[in-house]
Amino acid sequence: MKFLQKYFQLDQNHTNIKTEALAGFTIFLTMLYIIPVGSQILSEAGMPKNELITVISLVTALATLLTGLWANTPVAMSVGMGLVAYFTYGLVQGMGLSWQQGLGAVFLSGVIFIIISFTRIRVWIMQSIPKDLRFALCAGLGAFIATIGFKSLGFITITSSGLMTLGNISSPHILIGIFGVIVMLLLHTLKIQGAFIIGILLCSAISWILGYSSLPSEIFSSPSSISSIAMKFDLVGIMNVALIPAIIALLITDLFDSLGTLAGVGAKAKMFQDVSGKDKKLEKTLQADAIATTAGAMFGVSTTTAFLESSAGVAVGGRTGLTAIFTAVLFGLTLFLLPIFSAIPDYAIYPTLIVVGALMFAEIRHIDFSDLPICVASFFTIILMPLSSSITTGLASGFIVYVLMCAFKKQWKRINPGVIILFVISLIPFIFQN
Repeated sequence: MKFLQKYFQLDQNHTNIKTEALAGFTIFLTMLYIIPVGSQILSEAGMPKNELITVISLVTALATLLTGLWANTPVAMSVGMGLVAYFTYGLVQGMGLSWQQGLGAVFLSGVIFIIISFTRIRVWIMQSIPKDLRFALCAGLGAFIATIGFKSLGFITITSSGLMTLGNISSPHILIGIFGVIVMLLLHTLKIQGAFIIGILLCSAISWILGYSSLPSEIFSSPSSISSIAMKFDLVGIMNVALIPAIIALLITDLFDSLGTLAGVGAKAKMFQDVSGKDKKLEKTLQADAIATTAGAMFGVSTTTAFLESSAGVAVGGRTGLTAIFTAVLFGLTLFLLPIFSAIPDYAIYPTLIVVGALMFAEIRHIDFSDLPICVASFFTIILMPLSSSITTGLASGFIVYVLMCAFKKQWKRINPGVIILFVISLIPFIFQN
């Protein structure tokens, strides 16, 4: 106990082991949904679902453990919802990459992130890009994954002419999904911890009872072998200049997703508020994020990032890495719950995409729409992500339009070197479009 007190500086952070344990359990409940959701989405890229369930549980546990031990912060890590969707629907299904090449792109973005997080480049990037465009990125990502949720559920379908229209909402699967959305929104509004996993399990139970899907044959089992996806990333196949923007999009999205998440998590505890490079806890947490992303690609999953659900643990008093350690241990135990996660039907999972997308879209409220360059650039960023099913297209368009609007208004000081570099990179997907 004295070791824990000293290593995690519990007294200095005005907390204790009991409080940290409660905070860790709270975070675990609120983000448990990522195992069924992440594995379902990644399986649509052609990867085996059972292996993904095991890998996501393992990567979440190890990444969160790393954050607790290295950064000593109450932050949990796992595969990011938006980037999971981008991996499957943007890189693999959209750009035609194999999932092995997609993992190669994630690995490469992770290596670059490691370099950035251990140098001052991180600070330069954070200070170069307008904060409003970071909010636009988050809102666009929300619109992107919500659109995927609606389409995958069947609530929205695509006509032969390419237009979106309302699906057959009398379908039992869609009705169960709509019920799931309502339940999740209600529980989230009432601030009930574990709103998403409760909604998923409730929809699954209804499906099992009505016979639309099969009950799990058992509750506990050994973890699945991960040999079919671990160390299968393909770097050679992504050595194409046209893929540079996609890799940069993965990098920037991970960086700013983590920054926004950490700012939200740390608001109550007065952590992660200084982006000038002096905050060592922020620096070490981003380093853990970068290492986890790179290692995650080696294990066989998409980009790993900090989870906003960590704020639930901070709200009940979690202040140190011991919170993350408790969360990591609990996720380690989920390795033996494979039968339950495997039996969850996909239409019980898609409501999570819709609700999480709506919550991410709420970041739009921080954008200064009275600023014309910001307004127009944000519009292009947000609307093109769901319409093109590509974070790269939305992000690239936003940077291009931002520079053009600043030039039109002769606001040259706003076009700093960082923005110019991103402007040039943003032109690549349009120049090298197949």
